[in-house]
Order: sequence, then structure tokens, then C-alpha cells
Amino acid sequence: MLNLLYFIQGLFHPLESDGAVLFWAKELLSALLILSIFWMLGQLVSAILIKWGTRLTRFTATDLDDRLLQRVVPHVSRLLTMLGFYLAFRSLPLHEKILMVFSGVLFIALVIIVFNLVYHAFDELLKWYISGRQGGIDAQMSRQMVPVAEKVVSLFLMGTALIFILRHFNYDIFSLVTALGIGSLAIGLAAKDTLAHMISGFTLMLDRPFLIGDRIKLASGLVGDVVDIGLRSTKIQGLDSTVMIIPNSDLCNSALINMVRPTMVTQGRITVGVGYGSDMDQVKALLLEIARENDEVVAEPAPLVLFTSFGDSALNVLFLFWVGDPARIGLVTDQLNCAILRRFREEHIEIPFPIRTVIMEKEQPLCPTE
Repeated sequence: MLNLLYFIQGLFHPLESDGAVLFWAKELLSALLILSIFWMLGQLVSAILIKWGTRLTRFTATDLDDRLLQRVVPHVSRLLTMLGFYLAFRSLPLHEKILMVFSGVLFIALVIIVFNLVYHAFDELLKWYISGRQGGIDAQMSRQMVPVAEKVVSLFLMGTALIFILRHFNYDIFSLVTALGIGSLAIGLAAKDTLAHMISGFTLMLDRPFLIGDRIKLASGLVGDVVDIGLRSTKIQGLDSTVMIIPNSDLCNSALINMVRPTMVTQGRITVGVGYGSDMDQVKALLLEIARENDEVVAEPAPLVLFTSFGDSALNVLFLFWVGDPARIGLVTDQLNCAILRRFREEHIEIPFPIRTVIMEKEQPLCPTE
């Protein structure tokens, strides 16, 4: 033991007296005492959290606290143990450079453990959020957001940890932040369109004007089903089975119609013209009867028939009906059109076609003949 103490003494402080050996023995014992206290504290805190924390979490309705407790407890024990190593090493009267190097390494390890603890807690929070939405209609979109959120949090924690470490070693953080700011500005200017699409993608995921599987109608009149919402673009499958890839910024900056929200009930409309001699009450009753006979036409909202205008050769009627599935609106319209044509023929209701009467006048000579 004395040989070891003499060796340490020769490395750090060339002391020559037995008093110095006793001094080093006292300092080593103090450091070991600090390390032992923090190690036992880590074990004690872990035991308390496992025993009493588990009992307390039973009184809560959610399992989030149980899952956080399982992920955090091992890191708490490591954190207190590493803190004990750091304080114990700092208490030793070592050479300044050696103390700075070893304490710096321990400080970096301490920072890594702290931010690893925060990351695991956030990761468990995200997993709990997704597990609670497994049966939800927007669960797929939420799962898409998890990798993006994890990457953003990881970059933020890494940047924060780097700043703490640099401050510990007395580096000028202002110059680093300035360089990062200038670099970010240059990247932003070079990829402004891509960043605009990515920010719009986040907006679509958070605001949720539509979800995967929804049928939407774009401002251009195109109708399709949303099959994927990415960071840069959204994929929409049209009625002709083609896939449209639309940049997210275009969707965020344009008006669109969600045909399935808040309900999937979709309106259909048929415009029909009847002859001027037709009984309008009979026409309205017949159209409502045709709507009630179709099983796919919902009862609420009720079908509606409106006499809209006097046409050139017909009385124009607007027939409004609602279908429970927007994908069936075309087929239901076809069924109703066929039923209208058949029933109007049976009831002798005329569906006129445009008629133009042309009167030809006999051309008069310019000068009368004698």
C-alpha cells in the first residue's frame, strides 16, 4: 500500500515526507468515502423508486408513469454513481492538468448520462402516445411522426449537451452559435423550397385537415384518396387509380374539400328538366319516392327537390340526395338517373330537348319591278 502511495506521490506531487503519504492516504479515503456514499445513494434511490414508486403508480389511471419509471430508474442509479466518481476525483489534490483531463472525461460521461435519461423518457412518452392510438383512425399518421420527432429531439439534446461540455472547458460558445447561425442561414437559403415543403408537412401532420384514407377534392377539381403524407409531399390516388404527388406547401396554401369529415355522408345532385305542361308537385313527389327506394340514399339529411328555374324549353329541377360512402356517389347517381328515366316514362312526364324554331322570310327585291 505504501509503495502505491509513493508511486502516486511521484506522479503528481514529488513529496518526500511520511506526512505526505499520510496526507495522500487521507485524501484517498475521503474520495473513496464520497464514491461509496453516492453509490449507496444511487442504490437506495433506485430501490425506493422501484418499491414505493410502483405502489404509487397503481393509483393512476394511465400506465405512462409505470413505463417512465422502468426506463428512468437504471439511468438514475448510473447518474448518482457517476456523480460520485466526478466529485471524488475532484476532491483529490492532483496536478492541475491531470485533474482537468480526468474530471473533464467524467463530466462528459455525466452529461451523456443526463441527456440519455431525458431521451429515454421522451422516447417512452412517444411510445405510450402511439400505443394509446392503435385503434384510432389517425394512428398511421402518428406513427409517421414518431421517427421525425425522435430525430429532432436527438439533435436538440446533442446540441445542448455540446454547449454544456464546451462551457465546462471554457470555450467561447458565442462564436460556435454564430457559426451555426450563419451555416443555418446559408442552408435555409439554398433549400428554401424543400424546407417550405417540410414545414408544411409538419403543419399537415399537426393540423390534420385530412388523414390517410380520406377522400378529398382539390381546388383544381381533382378527387382522390390520401394514401401517404410525407415530409415533402403527399400522395393522392385519383379515381382512375393514378397517384398524384403534390408538394405539401401547395396543399397548405390552397383550399380543398374533405369529403369524409366530419362525416362520410356526401351530397349528390341531379339536374333534370321537365316539360312546361308537367305537374311540378307530381314531379317532386316522384323524385322523392325514387330516392326512398334506393337503399344507399341516407334518410338524414333527407332528399330534397328544388324547382330552380324556367329554362328555354323545360322547367329545371335540382334533385339533392346524400350517400353514406363518397366512393359510391357515382354508382348511386347512375342508379337514380336510370330510375328517373324509367319512372318518368311510366308516368308520361316529358323530358324535353331543346327546340329552336327558325322562320325563313322571303327575300324582298331592292327595287320593285314594273
